[in-house]
Amino acid sequence: MIKNKVSEPNLFKLSLRNLLNLSHPLCRLANSISWDDLHESFKTLYSKDMGRPAKSVRLMVGLHYVKYMKNLSDEVLVGQWIENPYWQYFCGEEYFQTEFPFLECGSKL
Repeated sequence: MIKNKVSEPNLFKLSLRNLLNLSHPLCRLANSISWDDLHESFKTLYSKDMGRPAKSVRLMVGLHYVKYMKNLSDEVLVGQWIENPYWQYFCGEEYFQTEFPFLECGSKL
């Protein structure tokens, strides 16, 4: 089983847990999903020896969920994800992000 990561607080970043209303539907959904089970289901699709280091399963599943929930193109998803802390929280971010997590790779979702 995957342990939840425990990290030291960062005084220079805005914690999403302190910023958001955790009763928001996306926060409640994020907290009800067994992300460890999803990781176990998808881990066979990743290879440690090939390509770029993998992004988290939660990030990938979360992005696809938001994309199809809102019927967004990849480009619109990127722009709105940067502006939406609830989407970032749902996708597993701990702190508010100002850049998309894999914009540099140039690939589509």
